[in-house]
Amino acid sequence: MPKPLLILCLVLLGLPLTSTASPVITPLIDQAIQQHLNTLLRARAQRENWQGMRITHTSTPLGNANSLARCQQALTVSGGAADSYRQRLTLTCPDQPGWRLEVASEIQLWLPVLVATRVIDRGQVITAADVKHQEVDISKALRGFYHQHNQVAGMGAKRRIRANQMLSPALIALPLAVKRGDKVKIIANRDGISASMSGQAVENGSEGDVIRVKNLSSNKTIEAKVLGAGEVASIF
Repeated sequence: MPKPLLILCLVLLGLPLTSTASPVITPLIDQAIQQHLNTLLRARAQRENWQGMRITHTSTPLGNANSLARCQQALTVSGGAADSYRQRLTLTCPDQPGWRLEVASEIQLWLPVLVATRVIDRGQVITAADVKHQEVDISKALRGFYHQHNQVAGMGAKRRIRANQMLSPALIALPLAVKRGDKVKIIANRDGISASMSGQAVENGSEGDVIRVKNLSSNKTIEAKVLGAGEVASIF
């Protein structure tokens, strides 16, 4: 389209003839935000025992940072919360009264998390050799993640896990100690008296689960807590 005709179209549509540059974060402001976010999230990392955490951010000033006078001292940053990946921060300058800038920041929180080294089939017990660390942005890990080997060792795959797939609570659980139809030993303790009898599991269960078990002596179905492989304790 010829330039004069393009200008005429813009005028008729009420559009600006020149583009307006987006607000820019200066290196001084970026550095102040980075330091603030590092401090803000350090306590969370210690609480969660995260090792190797790395923080990046994408920040947008909610005003014209270029119109502010140059600050001769380190900027002061306030606001934000350690449990949120979206922050609204306020920057002020100690030597410039009235110097104030609001900033919207989105945090990328990078952490080495556990992913599968190979295909893990459903029901398979996970070992240390089945997983490795890979750095990911956990702000996008909406289904959760695991950071340490002891969090997953001995757990069982609830469904097939692909090689290099990130492990999450939806994918793993304690392995089944008792399967439906298994013969089990029912242990009953009451008033200091202990007895055992044969039973059959009506439901699947991991250690610690309460499941229904059929007492083969009385043919009654009771609730029992899974103690381990093939062993349950009756609940009175």
